[in-house]
Amino acid sequence: MTDNTFDRGNSAEGEDFAAMLEESMTGMAKLEPGQKINATILQIGDEWAFLDVGQKGEGVLDVKELLDPDGQLTAKQGDRIAVYFRSRAGGELRFTTKLGGGGAGTAQLEEAWQNKIPVEGRIEKEIKGGYEVSLAGNVRAFCPHSQIGLRRHDDPSELIGQKFSFRIKTFGEQGRNIVVSHRAILEEERQQLRETLKQTLEVGQVLSGTVTHIENFGAFIDIGGLEGLLPISEAAYGRIDRLDELLAVGQEIDVAVKKIDWEQDRFTFSLRDTQADPWGKVANLYKVGESRTGSVSRLTKFGAFITLDDGIDGLLHISKIGGDQRIKHPKDVLHVGQVLNVVIENIDLNQRRISLAMAAETSGEPEETSYHEPGKANMGTFAELFKKAQKKRN
Repeated sequence: MTDNTFDRGNSAEGEDFAAMLEESMTGMAKLEPGQKINATILQIGDEWAFLDVGQKGEGVLDVKELLDPDGQLTAKQGDRIAVYFRSRAGGELRFTTKLGGGGAGTAQLEEAWQNKIPVEGRIEKEIKGGYEVSLAGNVRAFCPHSQIGLRRHDDPSELIGQKFSFRIKTFGEQGRNIVVSHRAILEEERQQLRETLKQTLEVGQVLSGTVTHIENFGAFIDIGGLEGLLPISEAAYGRIDRLDELLAVGQEIDVAVKKIDWEQDRFTFSLRDTQADPWGKVANLYKVGESRTGSVSRLTKFGAFITLDDGIDGLLHISKIGGDQRIKHPKDVLHVGQVLNVVIENIDLNQRRISLAMAAETSGEPEETSYHEPGKANMGTFAELFKKAQKKRN
């Protein structure tokens, strides 16, 4: 009895000592199979690469995992690589980048499934509901359409023949029923990027992103780790009616961070803030009293907005449109796209406002002012068109 009790105590002490030894060697808590860490390559031999995985302990990695299809090394001494802990054997900490290669079989794939270690696979063909994937040792697996990426591909055939890293989600019937996911790998990488962004992301920061989706109200931008909204009002300094005329899905753009809300998982970006403010040149290029040509960009009940340059609009008040005649709405005589000759009456740089008048209004002769649309013949004087509009209403 005493011996048995002593043996159990010895065993417990031995396990505790082993855990303490591993912790002291790696400078971290006890490594679990499948745990991912970053390591530095200390030396590359004929069969093994030795890794710095923390502090005192060294890890080993099969050199074959660092070779490309032509047998050439893809890494060198001093490089930092991501590796997964496999096991401890003979005092060595053994790691892998992912399971792959012709020498692997169902036993290693089962180990990868149990320890959540990525495996390399090649997409062979599209089948009902997904893809047939060839894993190490020519083992066949199934990847559903929904698990091949973060978003569904428009043309699934483009993936045929490509190699990806997969996570084994199901391993059954001794390897005859294997379901894999590439999306799981991408989501893990995305989560790691998100954690990094929580420490570094700031309002005003300019980052590169990819357009993932476009709606009438804005575009969704993926900056790697999170997705945010680029409102149509933040796309440019000038007025934009259709965002899909400016951006396209898959397009890479630089955006400025406008708002950050980690709790609500909402992020707002601005494309406009990465561009030069056109109002910076107004003071030098525009003077009160000078004539300008502009196009009608928007009609409201109080007047017409006239675009003088990209991002620079002036207001032609309704009282300046009809001359001596009163009109109920600018749309009675104007429409979007028309080109007008106008005079700058006032510039307010602080309020970013420019007040305009019809070019002939200053002389009290609105009937002398004519306007036209590009590519069309002169449409007559403003007064003539005003009279035509009046007759139509009567």
